[in-house]
Amino acid sequence: MDQLGAIAMFVATADQGSFTRAASHLGKTTSALTRAVTHLETELGTRLFERSTRRIALTEAGQLYLASARQVLIQLQQAREDLDQLQQEMCGTLRVAAPPSYAPAFLNAVCCRFLDKYPQMRLEVVLTEEFVDLLEGSYDIAVRDGPVGPDLIARPLIVNRIRLCASPRYLQRKPLEVLPHTFDKHDWLIYRHPALNPHYWWLTHEGERQRILQPVPRLSSDSYDLLFSALLDGQGLQFCPQWSAAPYLRRGELVQLLPDIDPDPEQFGSTVHVIYPAHRRHTRKLLAFIECLSSYLDEEALH
Repeated sequence: MDQLGAIAMFVATADQGSFTRAASHLGKTTSALTRAVTHLETELGTRLFERSTRRIALTEAGQLYLASARQVLIQLQQAREDLDQLQQEMCGTLRVAAPPSYAPAFLNAVCCRFLDKYPQMRLEVVLTEEFVDLLEGSYDIAVRDGPVGPDLIARPLIVNRIRLCASPRYLQRKPLEVLPHTFDKHDWLIYRHPALNPHYWWLTHEGERQRILQPVPRLSSDSYDLLFSALLDGQGLQFCPQWSAAPYLRRGELVQLLPDIDPDPEQFGSTVHVIYPAHRRHTRKLLAFIECLSSYLDEEALH
């Protein structure tokens, strides 16, 4: 019996929870699916389903095998797409995951550039603060900081240089000089996240690392975009990554303060990476997206 066909029928049966529904979904007979699963069980020497007259349920072995079987089918589908792209204009779908704050900073423009350059391609972009599992979620690529799972390649994209920024409007409204000992006299916009210290910042000045007590914020939020909009509106001071603030600093819409002080980049991670599964390292559509991403960051001096 065709081993890959049997694996596909096993996965469909597990997904549908019924031989009958899986057979209807695949356009095959119920007996064909039953034979395929029985063949796999014989080959593996273990039962994959517990069967009764009214229902079926995966055994513990079946649950373990299902995870691997899904990856086999995903990788085969990706291999077919890769081969197709060698023979024709690049087409298909690229699934991307990234934090929401990257969209207005650079990802919006990169996605538009990619779609213009490759008119046969489609993009599915999921913006989330969560560390999505690329393999489990069938993502092709993620742009993020933070931990990297097994079987993934992490390519450094941007070093997070943190800048203390304010708008000219705020500085006119609050002319008091901004220094560590005057921090508590200013209005602050502070990003909140469960992984971040809510009480202290670490700053390095002339080689000396100092712990600074965070002032009570005028506005705090777990949404970076909300805080950044308030920053541009003149509502307070904010620590921002270079990739977010650079265009506004160039246009004079923001002013960098205390350039000789280096805040730890712990809010955002020390480096932004582009991350993708190891088995996808030579995929044309993935490499094309990375090229669009890198070239845009170079042009805009966001590295």
